[in-house]
Amino acid sequence: MNRDDTTPTPAEERLVGALADREDQAVEAALRPKDLGEFIGQEKVREQLDLVLRAARARGATADHVLLSGAPGLGKTTLSMIIAAEMGAPIRITSGPAIQHAGDLASILSSLQEGEVLFLDEIHRMSRPAEEMLYMAMEDFRVDVIVGKGPGATAIPLELPPFTLVGATTRAGLLPPPLRDRFGFTAHMEFYAPHELERVVHRSASLLDVRIEPDGAAEIAGRSRGTPRIANRLLRRVRDYAQVKADGVITREIAAAALAVYEVDARGLDRLDRAVLEALLKLFGGGPVGLSTLAVAVGEERETVEEVAEPFLVREGLLARTPRGRVATPAAWAHLGLTPPHAPAAGNGQQDLFGA
Repeated sequence: MNRDDTTPTPAEERLVGALADREDQAVEAALRPKDLGEFIGQEKVREQLDLVLRAARARGATADHVLLSGAPGLGKTTLSMIIAAEMGAPIRITSGPAIQHAGDLASILSSLQEGEVLFLDEIHRMSRPAEEMLYMAMEDFRVDVIVGKGPGATAIPLELPPFTLVGATTRAGLLPPPLRDRFGFTAHMEFYAPHELERVVHRSASLLDVRIEPDGAAEIAGRSRGTPRIANRLLRRVRDYAQVKADGVITREIAAAALAVYEVDARGLDRLDRAVLEALLKLFGGGPVGLSTLAVAVGEERETVEEVAEPFLVREGLLARTPRGRVATPAAWAHLGLTPPHAPAAGNGQQDLFGA
């Protein structure tokens, strides 16, 4: 069945989803740090990037091409804007899915100014012909534009001004080696520690003019799944609750009560996450169980369970993927307050088919 473009996907509907919706994009524009000094977290990446940019400014040259990889919501777009600001250059923003033909890329590249930063989000989803054109553009600042068709087609070389490409990807393994090798600086964005997210929450609360106590910020940070975008989204929902149900000040109790309303538990699991765990534990005894069977039990599409719910459950050590199927860990039983079944009796470890 075809999905209408305006219909939100399961990942977009989730309060703890890492993909940005329109509200997130509007708020993030106001909350984005403007330079590396304001950027919270990613200490190694910031230190390395600072050296790259300072050296380029000292030489009076454009910065090396930069590849940023990592999960959604960790700050790749923000860093691209900071790179442009630090270099005093304009930024052009586009995405891999928007470039379906080499001509699309050629028109963008030919209109760049000298020193301009081109931010290419989801670069791994760019079409192959455009990708091959990008090789030459990154290395030689030149593209060949094909004019005409068939035997009479002619390649016209087009010189480009020096520019900096900032590529962002959530799946670095899908990038072909020739493209990865053309980036002068590659950085992997890590998930944030709770104390870093507390700083993010405090900074965002200050910009949004929200009164928040340290324990309230800690409560929100602990449920944010290591992702600043989720922390900011939870902060806005808790702010709404505090304004309607309390005196507008976010404390630990207010934050916990607000997030209980939105079904986000103390570990950051939401309704879908808990539904997957409960089905795995209560219906299948902790597994192993096949993905399709688990999806039917939850009432969701197979892709939704695999791509939306499972990554966080695996990262939290609550679920394991094995050759025989999905298996719950002892931590999953403990989190839901359930007692795991007894271990199988000594022997071959297989249940007798006829119960004998």
